[in-house]
Amino acid sequence: MDVLSDVVAFMRTGRPVSSRVSWRAPWGRAFPTTPGSAGFHVVLRGSCWLLPEAGEPVRLGVGDVVFLPHGDGFGLADDPSTPLTKSDCGPHSELFSSAGFEGEGAETVILSCGYRTAPDRIHPILGSLPAVIHLPAKLGCQPELRSAVQLLAGEIENPRPGADTVVSSLLDMLQLYILRAWFEGDDEPCTLSGWAAALADPAIGRALNAIHCEPGRRWTVESLGAHAGLSRAGFARRFTALVGQAPLAYLTWWRLASAARMLRESDASVAEVAERVGYTSEFAFGNAFKREFGVPPGRYRRCAAVA
Repeated sequence: MDVLSDVVAFMRTGRPVSSRVSWRAPWGRAFPTTPGSAGFHVVLRGSCWLLPEAGEPVRLGVGDVVFLPHGDGFGLADDPSTPLTKSDCGPHSELFSSAGFEGEGAETVILSCGYRTAPDRIHPILGSLPAVIHLPAKLGCQPELRSAVQLLAGEIENPRPGADTVVSSLLDMLQLYILRAWFEGDDEPCTLSGWAAALADPAIGRALNAIHCEPGRRWTVESLGAHAGLSRAGFARRFTALVGQAPLAYLTWWRLASAARMLRESDASVAEVAERVGYTSEFAFGNAFKREFGVPPGRYRRCAAVA
């Protein structure tokens, strides 16, 4: 798997949820800050305004996508001057649902999708994102993102056999397209910074993909540099400048994050998990894991099972 694919697979806990909501003006809803969550909203019909907690109102039109990666509070309304009422679309467990709120004015239809995140699953890529990402619809731009939106909206509006699998897969696909659109953007590679620049940099991108594909390999700065096609010193400087961590520090973090996922989602023994992520000693793995997560691997697995 490449880095973005890993991020999408790694960051969510439990099933995503989604809903197709029809609003008729005048309407305005306030959605409170929800730590440990992320979500995105797509305007399928009509228009509305996004009212972030910080910053100016943002007008949204058909096809516009808004991603809130950190669970910050926001409002949605037909007009910035419309009073906001507390959202009565509370947390629900359905993979997908539909709702309508009748009024007398113009209709706006919004596709909303959300999922829970856990602190130990927050990849630095997500941490680098702003509170609100607005991807306006542009003719001819991001056709894959637009196609995924249409497919998802169709499945939610008219569920058919197999819809659970289709919707779940489309939500992951849409999330990936949103991240890809944001990181690719319209900027030239030389103007990018941070993770956007790291993913756009061919050499650092090769090294990151190598780490993600083979976290258990006995990587060194020299071997990663050779994989990237750079000298040891040049690679270490460029990687640290773009990623924000030294190569082996990021490798260690990803190994332990991958181990945590295996402990949650597989029956592999602690010794097997340690070996898969590159530790020759279960004792060394246990110490490193406890430093990162605060508890030994076995206790982490037990706590995850009852969460």
